[in-house]
Amino acid sequence: MLSVRIDTICLLIDKAHQFQSQEQVVLADVPEIPTEDWALEALADHAEDSCLNEVRDLLNDIDPNQRAELVALMWLGRGDYEVEDWDTAVEDALEGYSERTAEYLLAHPMVADDLEEGLIQLGYSCEE
Repeated sequence: MLSVRIDTICLLIDKAHQFQSQEQVVLADVPEIPTEDWALEALADHAEDSCLNEVRDLLNDIDPNQRAELVALMWLGRGDYEVEDWDTAVEDALEGYSERTAEYLLAHPMVADDLEEGLIQLGYSCEE
């Protein structure tokens, strides 16, 4: 079901936890309809952050379909979609695909938890 490697997703979850646990990282509430500009604005003060840059590098190394899967996984984990709707979630993520996937994901305060929950719903885990 997932073409993104589980270890890649687990690394992303770890980096998201690291990034968002930093004292200086404060994220605004997610608007009802987040736009690319919203994600960029939310992370504008963190352009030099090493965790953010590691996530960007990680996501630049995977293809657009895999980035869409990560967005869909977050949506699944936060309850926007059900497991039965996985293909639709991925298609919707592809339609809204952006070169700014790292910013979109990290601008969501609960992204790490949502990704973990999405993995669990699909029958995967970061636990050994």
